[in-house]
Order: sequence, then C-alpha cells, then structure tokens
Amino acid sequence: MTKLLEEAFAEAAKLSAQEQDALAAVILEELASERRWDQAFADSADLLAQLADQALAEHRAGKTQVLDPERL
Repeated sequence: MTKLLEEAFAEAAKLSAQEQDALAAVILEELASERRWDQAFADSADLLAQLADQALAEHRAGKTQVLDPERL
C-alpha cells in the first residue's frame, strides 16, 4: 500500500461509521466503474479499428468534407 493511501485510510478511520461506509461505497463503486470502462474499451478495440479504417477509406475516396467550426 502506498503512503498516500495509508494516509487516506488513516483520515477515513477518524470518520463516523456511517461516513466510513459512505466513503467505502463510493470507492468500491468507482473501482467497479473503472473495471467496466476497461472492459468496454478492451471489447471494442477491434470495432474501433474497423471504424477507423472505414473512415480513412472514405476520406481517401473523397467522401469527406473539411469541418468548418464557423458553420456548426
């Protein structure tokens, strides 16, 4: 465990039981969310590569336009 995490846990230990549980719930949900994002990106890598290839092919074929932010 890093020193910073140890410090965070030491500070969290000073909280009431209810506040500790609330903090723990936030941390656990954040960790679960990170795992879901990592999995979603890992699962979509091939699809993203295919979409990029398709976009490049369309650009090379002259089927794209230059984006003009003033016309958005």
